[in-house]
Amino acid sequence: MFSVTVKRMGRPSHHVEPPYAEGDGRMVLPRPLRRLVRFLVSLGSGRIHVPAHTGTVSALAFFAATGFYGMSLGGHTEVVAQATTAAAGFAIEDVRVSGNSETSEIDILQLIGLDGTTSLVALDVDAARQKIAKLPWVESVEVRKVYPKAIEVKLQERQAYAIWQHGQELSLVEKGGAVIAPLRDNKFSQLPLVVGRGAEVAAASLEGEFAKWPAIKARVKAFVWISGRRWDLHMDNGVVIKMPEDDVDLALARLSKFNQEQDLLDRDIAAVDLRLSDRTAIQLTPEAMARRQLALDQRTKDLKKAGQNI
Repeated sequence: MFSVTVKRMGRPSHHVEPPYAEGDGRMVLPRPLRRLVRFLVSLGSGRIHVPAHTGTVSALAFFAATGFYGMSLGGHTEVVAQATTAAAGFAIEDVRVSGNSETSEIDILQLIGLDGTTSLVALDVDAARQKIAKLPWVESVEVRKVYPKAIEVKLQERQAYAIWQHGQELSLVEKGGAVIAPLRDNKFSQLPLVVGRGAEVAAASLEGEFAKWPAIKARVKAFVWISGRRWDLHMDNGVVIKMPEDDVDLALARLSKFNQEQDLLDRDIAAVDLRLSDRTAIQLTPEAMARRQLALDQRTKDLKKAGQNI
């Protein structure tokens, strides 16, 4: 009888004994290190194929990461980002400002920080918006990027309601009394001038109180707030109208009637006192007082002379 022995034929084994073994008394490596050793063994045996130029790419990536880390530590990341994106065609070339009447476009450009190489990509619009919002006339602002090379800045400005004199200072104020900015020129000379502490807040009532009396308001040179309670009206010819605390409309009606019937505001008087509702007191100027006294004296002489002749 014959016996046949069959041997399994295959590829020669390239098994490499790892540098550890369990049960033979030698040290056993931790699991993460085992994987590393297996990878190195496979790499050395040629079972893992490494693409060409992998080393070059890895070196470049390492140097790039090192460079970015250094820029981050040195605070130069934004500068590099600006230069890179600007060179790629995103340098800001156009700034469109709208809604500004009193706000200078030059001030806006300076706050944004444009220097000809500023990148639209790297621009922080929130920071730009916060800076512009601090300008005196700006009530609200919107800053928007328009790719590839433009910025839109839309403003809503505050409205000047009156000129407030406090001490020697003149300031423009809103209707609610908030100060906008110092008065620098005569551009706002048509606005009412309010004088005194608290006048900037009290001025909000003037628009309604004088709505029916535009002819009188047009002749007021200054509204002076007295003792935080009432107004004195300083007219364009120097006459002072003393207004009451209450019933302002009735007082203005009386003043308008006297002026229409007797040309009161064009007479040689110093003041008209309307503080009492049942009477109107008129103060003459010193010159008018002197002329009146002369007239009274002359009248007295004439009466005496007439009495002597009877």
